[in-house]
Amino acid sequence: MNQLPWQQVRNPYKPVEVLSDDQVEAIHQAALRILEELGVEFMSGQALDLLAAGGAEVERPGGLVRFDRGLVEESLARVPARFTMTPRNDARALEIGGDAAIFGLVNGPPFVTDLDRGRRDGNFEDYRNLLRLGQSLNIVQYVTNQSVAPMDLPPESRHLDCYQSILTLTDKSFYATAVGRDRVEDALEMVALARGETREALVGRPSIFSVINVNSPRRIDGPLSEGLIALAEHGQPPVVTPFCLMGAMTPVTLAAALAQQHAEALAGIVLTQLVRPGTPVVYGGFTSNVDLRSGAPAFGTPEYAKASMAAGQLARRFGLPYRSSNANASTSVDAQAAYESMMSLWGALMGGANMLHHGAGWLEGGLVASYEKVVLDAELLQNMTEFMKPIVVDEDSLGFAAMADVGPGGHFFGTQHTLDRYETAFYAPLLSDWRNFEAWQEAGSKTATQRANAIWKRLLAEYEPPPLDEGRREALEAYVARRKESGKLAA
Repeated sequence: MNQLPWQQVRNPYKPVEVLSDDQVEAIHQAALRILEELGVEFMSGQALDLLAAGGAEVERPGGLVRFDRGLVEESLARVPARFTMTPRNDARALEIGGDAAIFGLVNGPPFVTDLDRGRRDGNFEDYRNLLRLGQSLNIVQYVTNQSVAPMDLPPESRHLDCYQSILTLTDKSFYATAVGRDRVEDALEMVALARGETREALVGRPSIFSVINVNSPRRIDGPLSEGLIALAEHGQPPVVTPFCLMGAMTPVTLAAALAQQHAEALAGIVLTQLVRPGTPVVYGGFTSNVDLRSGAPAFGTPEYAKASMAAGQLARRFGLPYRSSNANASTSVDAQAAYESMMSLWGALMGGANMLHHGAGWLEGGLVASYEKVVLDAELLQNMTEFMKPIVVDEDSLGFAAMADVGPGGHFFGTQHTLDRYETAFYAPLLSDWRNFEAWQEAGSKTATQRANAIWKRLLAEYEPPPLDEGRREALEAYVARRKESGKLAA
């Protein structure tokens, strides 16, 4: 099976700009007006104290916060344009920002599915298998705290089991949960143990990140506010991501949705900079539309793709790293899932996204993690990576010598020019092997989903855990046991 090597993906192309400079500025000014006049509600006393001390106007009780535009602009100026995320394996470090692009595993579905067993509740066994797939696929560059929710584990302690699995089954960067301070501190403590360091040594060295979803419209809940604060205190990047569905959580027009998304993201960014100036932050965009007949979210639509590109422009206006997603609303791994994912990918990557969340495995609007979709998305991501390689135009690549050798009416299959490139070309990355014609014929009789089913099984059969010092493994086990016995785990 062909895979691209592990690599830092670069996007050499100028992002598509669906907004004019004047439109970008108009949306930004509208967001500042939202922050000044309407405000954003924070449901955390600690967040309100920090915001009040930093110069924001705080209403108590109620928690509504209004932001002076000067405070917003000062905060944005402190955010670094790029940073490096370093997991327990230094060789897997990833740059985030600029022309860099990284791809992650799906996160958060309560259900999981595959062709053999169908749709079922999320569980720990499937969770660990999805991590193994994420480790095995080079194009999946970071893994997630809950690639599927392990609902057979107690909710107050399952994050410990998830972190332990991530740090033993993979050696890649990971998305921790930031539902409250304790879950962030547990993640940092366990990363430090896996690296053989102290937690203090991680301060200012990004080693984990977490998505902070805004409860649109204009509300950030208490646990996520406190998780954001804990991340910022340690110099770990929050990915501040409003969840904006036009016609449901925002006004129905794209311009209004972008203005609200921008305002909500800026509010979270201001808080990070009040906690620790210079903390890296990722600007998250997740704006799409709903089916106005049913209220169901829609993804991979023209509106979603345009919103992804426009959000990238807003992020770049302030030099902020930008996150988007590979999303679809299909209930099965079918043509709809494929074309909606492709629309999402084009919108994200041509919008200049630095972080592609839910890159592999998302199905059914985020309700389901699919084994087969992990493989099919990996192929899409590898093809997009090949697309993002710059075109080579030099004497050899222009092929004059090959044309002279072949002459009119010939073919180029057997020329050295072709053969030299055949060994390195990347035409059939995961689902086929063109060099074995019989195997290709047999595979051609199956659907892509059936072939993906065989591939994930083979990946799991061949999986080998990355090396981890035995003393560090034991330290992780002891920490998890100690925390579970402490009786101090938040629900």
